[in-house]
Amino acid sequence: MTTAPEPQEPREALPVTLLEVPFHRDDLPRLRMLVERHADHHGLPEPRRGDFIAALDAVAVNAVEHAGGGGTLVLQRTDAHLACHIHDRGPGFSADAIPDGTPGVDGRPGGRGLWLAGLLIDELTVSGGPGGSRVTLAVRLPGEPGGSRS
Repeated sequence: MTTAPEPQEPREALPVTLLEVPFHRDDLPRLRMLVERHADHHGLPEPRRGDFIAALDAVAVNAVEHAGGGGTLVLQRTDAHLACHIHDRGPGFSADAIPDGTPGVDGRPGGRGLWLAGLLIDELTVSGGPGGSRVTLAVRLPGEPGGSRS
């Protein structure tokens, strides 16, 4: 006698890379435009699309200003999310660099770009070390489980 396998939770598809592009200061306007086009094409509506673009811009500017003048942006889509990964080759930092409250109130300089990005998107993660940092910004797409907030 055989038994049926246990039902499994549906899994989100592996990410599909939509865009992978190195960038420097002069590339930031083009970077915003490229990501905006992909976000629109994959169904991220306004005003969430504008929030996503503002968040990635804040993090990309940080890479330019604090991590050697640039980085690489990778935009990916899964079933339910758009994720933007920004890699740099700076000295590295951790999520501790993101202020808990309004930047400047705690007396620590900086952190405004990451703080702003964290307010605008659904998920922000930071990983890093001596070879650089990776900041991931993710937003849920509408119509998917856990879809985008309006």
